Amino acid sequence: MATKLKSQSDHVSKQVNAETNPRFVAVSVLENVAKGGYSNLSLNASLDDAQLSAVDAGLCTEIVYGVLQHQMTLDFWLKPFIKQPAKVKPWVLILLRTALFQMQYLDKVPTRAVFDETIQIAKQRGHEGIRRFVTGVLHAVDRHGFADLATIKDPLTRLSTTYSVPMPWVQQMRKTVGDDKTKQILASINQPAFQSVRLNPALGERQALLPQLTAAGLKWTDSEVSGEGLRINAGHPAGTPPFNEGLITIQDESAMLPVEALAPQPGDAVLDACAAPGGKTTQIAARLNPSQGGHVTALDLHAHKVALIEANARRMQVADRVTAEQLDARKAAQQFGDEAFDRILVDAPCSGLGLLRRKPEIRYAKTLADSKQLQQIQLAILDAVAPTLKKNGILVYSTCTILKQENDDVATAFVKAHPDFELVPVKTVHHLKENRSTPWLTIYPDDFGSDGFFVCAFRKRHDND
Repeated sequence: MATKLKSQSDHVSKQVNAETNPRFVAVSVLENVAKGGYSNLSLNASLDDAQLSAVDAGLCTEIVYGVLQHQMTLDFWLKPFIKQPAKVKPWVLILLRTALFQMQYLDKVPTRAVFDETIQIAKQRGHEGIRRFVTGVLHAVDRHGFADLATIKDPLTRLSTTYSVPMPWVQQMRKTVGDDKTKQILASINQPAFQSVRLNPALGERQALLPQLTAAGLKWTDSEVSGEGLRINAGHPAGTPPFNEGLITIQDESAMLPVEALAPQPGDAVLDACAAPGGKTTQIAARLNPSQGGHVTALDLHAHKVALIEANARRMQVADRVTAEQLDARKAAQQFGDEAFDRILVDAPCSGLGLLRRKPEIRYAKTLADSKQLQQIQLAILDAVAPTLKKNGILVYSTCTILKQENDDVATAFVKAHPDFELVPVKTVHHLKENRSTPWLTIYPDDFGSDGFFVCAFRKRHDND
């Protein structure tokens, strides 16, 4: 290591300001995530409260997501230097992870600054014993370096540790896509997520909207995934006039595909059964014409999420064709009766493993048992909405996971239980994976650099089909 540390007695004495120090804020955010908070929400709330410069906010963000993405790798490197891990306070372990992450992954951050501030945070948040412990671990790491991941003998354990994905998920991926594809997926999920937006055709043709994005300082390339998507290369869409006025909304490219597959027509009555926060609801609504009777009913379990759907509909200027209701989608048949809708979207609650690039904590928070329980919920929702679809209507089922048991298996089980439904090929604007052997479409995180997504379409047969 190029930069040697100060001696144990020569640690800095300067106080770290919890509101203006990016490393202090990062530790607090990671603590909250460890207790069950979402990384994006916890980080955004902390950055709103903190007094960080743009550069420091960027460093804080990089540390938070980096530690979550590489947590198992960091713990592998820490293990030789912590004799009694059970006695280490959770926040102290998090603090040490942040230090090692900066040392290994952030080339432009001076090692001396990392160690000085880490030791000071340990002293300020803890006591003299914690400061000595943290200092001792950092000195030991400085002397001995980082263990080589190649020394892990078992190939699967090495893969799991290298990419920091718990073994059950690695095993599930291998069963579904094989060794080579699993490695490609794992190598992709710790890369930075692309920023993308969706244009709002309700407010004008594409060529009329694009100059307004340019005027707002945004640069982009057309999405190769979605017909309405743009991948942002420069600028920050949130808060710009095009965003505030509803010309665009922030949405992952893969997340735009379920509505492409649904292909709502201007006069359709549409049900968005699991709608919050309303990204797909507004995408559906933009294709509808209220004067022709086009309308989307959007459901969510929670009142505050219903309010989010309504707020999104207002911002996107499609509120005249959206009704948001607080309702469990599993009660849809009782609420709406038979054959109420021309098209139905079930973007179901799922394990979310397609979102690991954006929400890295999911890999540690979810279990296989959670996935099996979610499968039952997914099937229950599909069962409940099936009677409300008109004959010859289209039902699209989508998830943001890449697990077979929540995707292929659910689609197959639904058709088996509902002989009046048939699978139909999913079609997209850019003709994605047209040579696939299945009617459904699976997008993996390494395919296009977008989120992992599953999209499946069913048609409800006529009685004489």
